[in-house]
Amino acid sequence: MALADIRKKIEGEAAAKAESILAEAQRQADELSRQAEEEIAAVAARYDKSLADETPEIKRRATIVANLDVARLMLGAKRELMDRALDGSLDVLASIDEKQYGSFMEKLLDKAAVTGEEELLVGPEEKVLNAAWLDKYNAARGKKITMSSEHPAIRGGFILRRGKISENCSFETLVRWLRDDLESDLTARLFADE
Repeated sequence: MALADIRKKIEGEAAAKAESILAEAQRQADELSRQAEEEIAAVAARYDKSLADETPEIKRRATIVANLDVARLMLGAKRELMDRALDGSLDVLASIDEKQYGSFMEKLLDKAAVTGEEELLVGPEEKVLNAAWLDKYNAARGKKITMSSEHPAIRGGFILRRGKISENCSFETLVRWLRDDLESDLTARLFADE
């Protein structure tokens, strides 16, 4: 056999072997690709099933969170309405006529005065509770309450001081004291239709 024939035969066998190797590699690649596709489909199916199974729970939790947010906002709105109503009560107290105001302050001072020798502090805008009013009050009750030159920042009412003890009977404090008692009733009146 001639050298050229041997060479052709070797090249032919090498080409056949290379084709066989390439075909086997292609077959393996196709098999790996098919397996990967099956695995991808299986993972996707698991995730789809998991999502389908969890969707109602996700929606339930989202509904709970949304309801809590709504309840929180409603509570905030109710609190604001109650605050406005109570602030409005300060305006009403500040606007009662002088005779009613004086009578109310007398009753409040009767309850607050312990020794009858306390000091009365009134706000800077006070028009009814003055030295003349206090002189009349003291004369009618046999007390010696004095008017202070100090004027605390209160809208109405007074602060009664004896030594280091002060009895705050300002409108702001009275409304704050009554707030707990009034809140449940006020809530029932403001939100009765809910």
